[in-house]
Amino acid sequence: MVKIQVVNRGHQQLPAYATTQSAGMDLRANIDEPVTLHPMERRLIPTGLHIALPEGYEAQVRPRSGLALKHGLTVLNSPGTIDADYRGEISVVLINLSQQDFVINAGERIAQLVIARYEQAELVTVETLDETERGEGGYGHTGTR
Repeated sequence: MVKIQVVNRGHQQLPAYATTQSAGMDLRANIDEPVTLHPMERRLIPTGLHIALPEGYEAQVRPRSGLALKHGLTVLNSPGTIDADYRGEISVVLINLSQQDFVINAGERIAQLVIARYEQAELVTVETLDETERGEGGYGHTGTR
């Protein structure tokens, strides 16, 4: 298990895994008063959290499936990436894709935080690429069955 340093400048509890096999920890809204998101409105919602990820790791901010299904609320830049060298506050860009207002209350679980390893790549310019069965087949080229 990777150790991540966290500074909590908000008044909400730290994110935690809901079960022993959960991939994401719930992020909570750190706001002083309720925020109403109107249909198609987007807002940056603070969490009060600052983290220091080890080199080679990123944190991904992802939507909560229940909010998406039941209320049409999602993370606009999903997944949002938090780089290992970022030390600012984690905030979540939420958008209301429903036809009704949605009220976000202090402490409400608004997104998930997933910690993931990554590797940086070196791009190497070449004249051609190797041939594959798929080739240049793009979006939907394999059909629906």
